[in-house]
Amino acid sequence: MSALLTASCAVPAAGAVLTAALPAGSTERRRSTTKAVALGVSVVTLVLAAVVATRFDPHGDRYQLTESYSWIRSFGITFSLGVDGIGAVLALLTAVLVPVVMLASWHDADPGPAGPDGTFAPDTFEGRRRTQAFFALILAVEAMVVVSFYATDVFLFYVFFEAMLIPMYFLIGGFGDRAGGPDAARQRSYAAVKFLLYNLLGGLVMLAAVIGLYVIAQDQGFGTFDLQTLTSAIADGKLQLSGTAEKALFLGFFFAFAVKAPLWPLHTWLPNAMGEATAGTAVLITAVVDKVGTFAMLRFCLGLFPHASKTFAPVILVLSVIGIIYGALLAVGQKDIKRLVAYASISHFGFIIMGIFALTSQGQSGATLYMVNHGISTAAWMLVAGFLISRRGSRLIADYGGVQKVAPVLAGTFLVGGLATLSLPGLAPFVSEFLVLVGTFTRYPAIGIVATFGIVLAALYALLLYQRTMTGPVKAGVGGMPDLKVRELAVVAPLVALTILLGVYPKPLTDLVNPSVNATLSQVHETDPAPAHPVAATSGGEQK
Repeated sequence: MSALLTASCAVPAAGAVLTAALPAGSTERRRSTTKAVALGVSVVTLVLAAVVATRFDPHGDRYQLTESYSWIRSFGITFSLGVDGIGAVLALLTAVLVPVVMLASWHDADPGPAGPDGTFAPDTFEGRRRTQAFFALILAVEAMVVVSFYATDVFLFYVFFEAMLIPMYFLIGGFGDRAGGPDAARQRSYAAVKFLLYNLLGGLVMLAAVIGLYVIAQDQGFGTFDLQTLTSAIADGKLQLSGTAEKALFLGFFFAFAVKAPLWPLHTWLPNAMGEATAGTAVLITAVVDKVGTFAMLRFCLGLFPHASKTFAPVILVLSVIGIIYGALLAVGQKDIKRLVAYASISHFGFIIMGIFALTSQGQSGATLYMVNHGISTAAWMLVAGFLISRRGSRLIADYGGVQKVAPVLAGTFLVGGLATLSLPGLAPFVSEFLVLVGTFTRYPAIGIVATFGIVLAALYALLLYQRTMTGPVKAGVGGMPDLKVRELAVVAPLVALTILLGVYPKPLTDLVNPSVNATLSQVHETDPAPAHPVAATSGGEQK
């Protein structure tokens, strides 16, 4: 039995402990050492995730590189890991983004001004530990997210699905955006508590559903939380759920995933969290942590509750379309750059969930690609926005203008991120959005048509943001703005390169995810709708 998946999860976890235990960063040298150690651990994790993705055989078993260790034997709970194509690409996305986030956040935990007089925070023990805490929390989030993508035990998944809230809470509440107003600390606390309460509520509902599933399964001779055992038994009819029980359990799981995703109307925590967090933490929220919610819809909702998934699919599609239009409309009207990106993400998650519950191979393949492409493009857009905000000290769109004249490279990379967000052909999100719309239209044409208006609105908010911040006369406070530095270019360059590469050649990802998508559709007993063929004429002029 290979221990590759365990190593992929253990390395960032051990790195988090090591980073937190390093000597307090009372000097710049010690802080740099802490950052270098954390960055090194994230690079090792990236290498391991890449090895997992390359060793995965798309033509092999659904779950590969499997590992299982006894955990709580009396309840049939195991530490079981296995990777399918969808989990492999999302774990790789996480591993790519974490070192990028660390580079982008290199100085986010450094001592800063304590007040309007410009004095620095006192050299207390807590102040000296900020750097260690910040980077250790990032590694802890990475470890928990990777476990979630590899977990094949329902209870194991639940534990880490909930546990990742703890480091995210401290990242939001303890390391907020320094461009906030005079009540920034209060706003950060509010955003962190709202994030925690919303997601804890979803997790508690899911816990009740997990327990309910176990009780029903145990009564029928399946006293286990093993995902493969449960899905096989359900598919073969050996484990039978009554219609009411299946619907109730589905809603329990789905509610937790919809909060995390976030799906309208359970989305309201996201703009607060992303607006008050640092740019790097905002990327962790929307590009990494939230993807666990949409991933879990594919793996658990559709796999464990196929009939309920089909029953509730039309309702979920309506909610998704509302989220697409609602998020885009609110993005158009935003005055805060980071909240604009947050509402744009709500719109994009609507597309992802719509693709999942269209229950077509094109829709689900597009939804999986959308998770990856949205993570990359939104990371680029948000991190460049963070660099912009750190220079000007303001998140308000009205405080900018003419940036492209003084910082052309920054403006250019910001434009690429915006064009990717509106799904310009040739950039990565276009492929996934096109597949989602095609896959939805073949089964639900009205839903597909309405969702298309989200593309028009995306062009509106993305281009208006660029026009208002980057073009026109140079505003006061912008004139001396420096362009991107070497470290910042090292952050943006790989994201821009991946956005272009996956826009023109997405085949490596589709080859990995398509077998898992087909397996998911077979679990819900769905096939793609047959295309409408024109009436063919025979050579003798007769029609058939």
